[in-house]
Amino acid sequence: MAWRKWGLGLLTMAYPLVIYFGLQHYSPRVMALALVALALLRAGTSRQAGWRVMALLAGGLAIAVLASDHALPLKLYPVLVNVAMLGVFGWSLRHPPTIVEHLARLREPDLPPRGVAYTRRVTQAWCVFFVLNGTIAAATALVGSDRVWALYNGGIAYGLIGLMFVGEWLVRQRVMSAHAEGHHG
Repeated sequence: MAWRKWGLGLLTMAYPLVIYFGLQHYSPRVMALALVALALLRAGTSRQAGWRVMALLAGGLAIAVLASDHALPLKLYPVLVNVAMLGVFGWSLRHPPTIVEHLARLREPDLPPRGVAYTRRVTQAWCVFFVLNGTIAAATALVGSDRVWALYNGGIAYGLIGLMFVGEWLVRQRVMSAHAEGHHG
């Protein structure tokens, strides 16, 4: 079962490159089948309602491509992913525990109030990230070339996500160290 999640994650990550290279040889209508396949895999392998809604929205983009034979709806999928992630993280801010707190409690079930406050700030930082990343993804889809779109959404965006993870880990180490020094000093 874990291999399915990993495989689906890798397919999702490869989507911009698959679309870019596919559009070099096939019409947008043909490439819409890749989006339909991804949507069906998402809907069929997830028990979470959010991913099913995401699959329906992706299916809507695919229908728009099938009707128009235009590539723009294909290129809007990364925007949709960022909007969905913003929705999930933002919802958790209004209805705690936040996504980040939930993940933190997997490692530290008795998370202290300072930890809860920290995870809330990290969740807010991810929300800002999804707004900025989604905006850039939209700009590359609307005014960028296919190459720029694929480069950003199939590479640079993942590098930025990695930087967010590394940056948060470094900040967390510093916060934990300062907190430990405060208790021992």
